[in-house]
Amino acid sequence: MANPIKSVDVVVVGAGPVGLLLAVCLSRWGYKVKHVDNRDGPTTTGRADGIQPRSLHLLRNMGLKRQIMSFEPARFYQVAFWDPAPDQKGIRRTGTHSACPEFIDARYPYTTLLHQGLIERVFLHDLEKNGTIVQRPWTITDFRIVDPNSTHPLEVQLQHVHNDKEETVRTKYLFSGEGAKSFVRGRLGIKIHYKDPTSYVWGVMDGVVRTNFPDVKMKCTIHSHHGSIMIIPRESNMTRLYVQIASSTDKGFSSARKASIEEIQTLAKRILQPYYIEWDHVEWHSSYPIGQGIAENYTLDHRVFMGGDCCHTHSPKAGQGMNTAFHDALNLAWKIHHVEGGFAKRSILSTYESERKLVAENLLDFDAKYATLFSQKTPSVNELSAASKDNQDDNINEFVEIFKASQEFTSGYGTVYPENEFNWSHSHPAKSELFMWNNSKLRNGHVMPSADVTRVVDAQGVQLEQEIPLNANIAKRKSFYSQYERNDIGTLSYHERHNPHSHFFTICITFAAPRESIDIKDMVPNPLVRYRDHIYADDIFDGQVPDARAPAHAKMGLSVEEGGVVVVRPDGHVGCVVRLAQGDGTVDALNEYFAAFVSKPVGQKRIMATL
Repeated sequence: MANPIKSVDVVVVGAGPVGLLLAVCLSRWGYKVKHVDNRDGPTTTGRADGIQPRSLHLLRNMGLKRQIMSFEPARFYQVAFWDPAPDQKGIRRTGTHSACPEFIDARYPYTTLLHQGLIERVFLHDLEKNGTIVQRPWTITDFRIVDPNSTHPLEVQLQHVHNDKEETVRTKYLFSGEGAKSFVRGRLGIKIHYKDPTSYVWGVMDGVVRTNFPDVKMKCTIHSHHGSIMIIPRESNMTRLYVQIASSTDKGFSSARKASIEEIQTLAKRILQPYYIEWDHVEWHSSYPIGQGIAENYTLDHRVFMGGDCCHTHSPKAGQGMNTAFHDALNLAWKIHHVEGGFAKRSILSTYESERKLVAENLLDFDAKYATLFSQKTPSVNELSAASKDNQDDNINEFVEIFKASQEFTSGYGTVYPENEFNWSHSHPAKSELFMWNNSKLRNGHVMPSADVTRVVDAQGVQLEQEIPLNANIAKRKSFYSQYERNDIGTLSYHERHNPHSHFFTICITFAAPRESIDIKDMVPNPLVRYRDHIYADDIFDGQVPDARAPAHAKMGLSVEEGGVVVVRPDGHVGCVVRLAQGDGTVDALNEYFAAFVSKPVGQKRIMATL
């Protein structure tokens, strides 16, 4: 008798960063996830190693940063440039610059470095707490739509890697985080387009070294007459070396070329002359081809999705592979949840590809500019200094402009999503004159700026953007606020902090006043008093706006007198900004905005009640 076919909400194939983070989000929110990986066990050495500032900010919001930092990872705050010495003998340092300059205003202005296996360990532990186990070593062998009208329209065939065990699963969604050799991408017939016809073979090695090279504990980009190398500090006194082994412009180039430990070490010794380097031990090494490629599509039917390395490949120079994967996963996770949770229309799933593919295309463009930038000229000390400041000088040269844009992008804070139903613009169906479009500080589609405020109920200084965790989660009848009220609101715990009214909204109220002058009972509208744990005073000094009376308002570009409403997406990007106005105007504008994508009708004009 055949085994009954099981049904799940999502099948995730691949337990690298993108698959694990997607599964973590969905498992936390109560979805049944079938997660398979074709390896016998998690990553033990090597692979990706750098968490950029914005990604660390995300992990803190998910409550995972503390576990990551418990491994005592390396951090780099500066990057050093080394180039051939004028006398043609060896190399010399030509400059250093901040890894995350002041103008970016990041909470964590450094890159965190530890090997991918430790990061995976944190995700796997969180998965297990929420009832999901990665099934190893299993792989996908086929999938198809069997019933388009079913709640679980996909049928997925799975097989054990080492024997003939098979399993069939019905699911709502299938996600491929398989990497560059994705079965799912091949089965869909989706091609990779290479933006740069030149490809490279890189050698990479992790180990404990002894050297008199002075910047071994910093990220270094080193050019010499013997080749180029990148140095990355790692946890446990290790150092990672990236060495370019071959280029498709070389005679007899083969993408299958491999480099031995001895070859990588020999090249490194030559490039670092006159400094010496020796290895106490080598933990891991590999060589692999890299080209600047991007998938034609991330999905064809909004049921089967892909993310991470099966959608985009690039050089390791910018340190973006794992970080881009994190944000692919988060972007798709909250959109699936909004659809399956009944909040949003299914059509919003199309924005996963349009938003994340654009980011990948920008990444490849920046990656190419990085290579061109440093191969054409060596930056001067003055140029590096200018690139690290929020300099508005009209005479800044091309190097500084490109480099500043690259720094913002690689930190994660330069990611900008295009206009769509979530990111308001003049082409949006919502046409209220109260939408603020020319606010230079709060730009729709950009990450919301950081701000420190004082929580009124306990006088504690907090980070406003961290006050609402990534969760699964005014009173005008038929408004966006009332349409999505919790069914259990009458029996809800008094101590429910983040979702006292709706599973889909959390409201923060920030007054441009000192804490001592704020009385919640008298100053907060009755429907919002329940959000007492999210009421703040804008009274903490910020060096980015030293003369501001209300620093958080100033950083958001909002006037103290008028204020505004900022709608922030679950991933921390700004959706829209609306001016506060007397009467129904602000709520009507918000109703128009939400009506573009929510699943229930909102904003019926004939109902005349106020927030």
